[in-house]
Amino acid sequence: MSIALTESAAVRVQAQLARRGKGLGLRVGVKKSGCSGYAYTLDYADAAGPEDEVFESNGAAVVVKREHLPMLQGLTVDFQKEGLNEAFKFRNPNVKGECGCGESFAV
Repeated sequence: MSIALTESAAVRVQAQLARRGKGLGLRVGVKKSGCSGYAYTLDYADAAGPEDEVFESNGAAVVVKREHLPMLQGLTVDFQKEGLNEAFKFRNPNVKGECGCGESFAV
């Protein structure tokens, strides 16, 4: 099992954790949402709990609840800047379809 951060995503996570002054890594999850079924959730994790898996990637950590792993297995998280916009982007091999606006996905 693996969840990966690109180099640019890892740099962003490390910078945000340094700005916060604490934290273990980026917490990635899913929730039921939108017209396709699921949406990604992002937060910063200060610690890992007993229900979490921690993945190290490019010098940064990704924390995922085990119950979300079937939908996130093989996920790569990237961080992209386009003009004034910047955001984390997801490449998930489990996705079978996405809604037209790109906010939700189906597995």
